[in-house]
Amino acid sequence: MIWMGVATAACLALLPFGAVGALFSPLVFDHQGNIFNPLAWIAFLMMILFWIVCLIGPFGAWVLFKRDKEPLAWAAMAAPLAWLTVLVAILQFIPG
Repeated sequence: MIWMGVATAACLALLPFGAVGALFSPLVFDHQGNIFNPLAWIAFLMMILFWIVCLIGPFGAWVLFKRDKEPLAWAAMAAPLAWLTVLVAILQFIPG
């Protein structure tokens, strides 16, 4: 239970970075032609939704943990980190 609390604190620490990323997400379209780039749109949506995943992931993890579904709880807790990893990977392919 202590490690769930630590993981929750880590996810909530990512929340302000997700909010700032959501504010600056339209900058993905600054480079000419990115408005027609499907990866730019996916990155844009993922940056906007990241802070929401940082809130829902720990909440869902605690609900699953209390229902004695610990492996699924850890999967839900890892969702923000997986989301961030995919976002960083997609941003590598966007010119600009």
